[in-house]
Amino acid sequence: MSQSDSRGDAPVRRGTMIVGATVRTLGAWPSGWRYPGAHRHPSDDPRALRSLALTAEAAGLHFLYFGDWLATGPEFEQTDPYLLARIEPLAAISFLSAVTDRIGLIATVSSAHSEPYSTARASASIDLLSNGRAGLSISSGAEPRSAANFGRTSVHPDEDRIEAAGEFIEILCGLWDSWEDDAFVADAATGHLIDQEGVHQLGYVGRHFSSAGPLNVVRPPQGHPIVSVVGSAPSARALAARQADISFLAPMSLAEAVDFYRATKEQARDLGRDPAHFLLVTPILPIVAETREKAWRIYDDLVDLVPVETAAGVDNGVTLPANRTIRRLAGLLGVSLNGVIIDEAVPPKIAARFSPLGTELVALVTSRSGRTVGGYRPVTYRHLLVAHAVAAPVLVGSGVDVADYMESWFLASATDGFTILSAYLGGQFESFTALVVPELKRRGVFPENYAGATLRENLGLPRPANTLTPGAFGIESSRSLRYR
Repeated sequence: MSQSDSRGDAPVRRGTMIVGATVRTLGAWPSGWRYPGAHRHPSDDPRALRSLALTAEAAGLHFLYFGDWLATGPEFEQTDPYLLARIEPLAAISFLSAVTDRIGLIATVSSAHSEPYSTARASASIDLLSNGRAGLSISSGAEPRSAANFGRTSVHPDEDRIEAAGEFIEILCGLWDSWEDDAFVADAATGHLIDQEGVHQLGYVGRHFSSAGPLNVVRPPQGHPIVSVVGSAPSARALAARQADISFLAPMSLAEAVDFYRATKEQARDLGRDPAHFLLVTPILPIVAETREKAWRIYDDLVDLVPVETAAGVDNGVTLPANRTIRRLAGLLGVSLNGVIIDEAVPPKIAARFSPLGTELVALVTSRSGRTVGGYRPVTYRHLLVAHAVAAPVLVGSGVDVADYMESWFLASATDGFTILSAYLGGQFESFTALVVPELKRRGVFPENYAGATLRENLGLPRPANTLTPGAFGIESSRSLRYR
């Protein structure tokens, strides 16, 4: 974990960054599965997951993070293929706990469509089976198709769902604390298996959830498995600052990241928490190779694999999202594109008439591909359209380039670390671990080895005291458990 001190306006960062990986077996790039050698069939996910986990653990990454979406539909084929079919996250981390030894495993659970007791039981069990490497990401999001899959006809307002997620986390922590660490005495001489005073009823009654407890699993090795919350919205950031160990944030720029970091850490401090014990982690999608030029070529290949309209009104046999048409691109650029073929180079005289958004897209394409308007590697209309259509935190370059970016954000106190999205499995993740991780270690901003046995220890987070032990509320806590 890392800490920062402020000396005037220049933060001085100490420690090492957190680096994990977000698992999307069909790739985080919309058509990454089409890349030669890429993993492309969900029925082979067990093999792909095992390979990914062992590679990540050998590199010393802190965790694997499994997001989730509780619905599916054919339209995801072109936009988010990893959402079409996936292994349930708790099942995935349970499987991987048996094939790994050190890396943390974080599964997403929906507070809108799950019960706290069963979630507490499953996560405590996985923490026990993995020797303290489990984590949960609590999703408060909901949408009509997911709700319909659970027999619900409406979606609750954001405010209610955030409040419900807060109750969900409170119950999890209370149930994990049902048993004190030394409640099982196993005294064969006296016949006492447990110290009954070390077993606690929870008796939680909230507006959204209730649970009597105790849990029928011993207290997890970590005390509480890691709890994380995803989202940059103010309500999600507030929930994370109040009750999570990790906040996964996706800022749009370095300046916004610094603002989020300072504000969210301050929220945690105002709630009585030690900001050093609350981590902010940012997603990036690195496309990396031995040289910048090779990375540019991989990016160009990935751009070519994204189906887009090749000429106005031409049907290429694929149902395209609305943001992949030449008409949409013309609206963004603020110029007429009548008669344009998508792979044509953008003429300088046309680029000079682009709208401010069009000029931003040109700069984005240049940063990702090294292409310039009028250059020997010119900007094409396809590159502009794909840069608009693929809303991902893409970073293209050599191992040194990617390490420079990560180190600059870390040293600027914009984040405590990163979760890595891979454009496709089968090459890009291996390139990241082979080219970027050693460079980060060489610079001393990423640990050489795992610091401890548990995920908490490796993240530099303390093991929580038991919230149900008499007098426990003297500990650092922002929770106000509702008991009968």
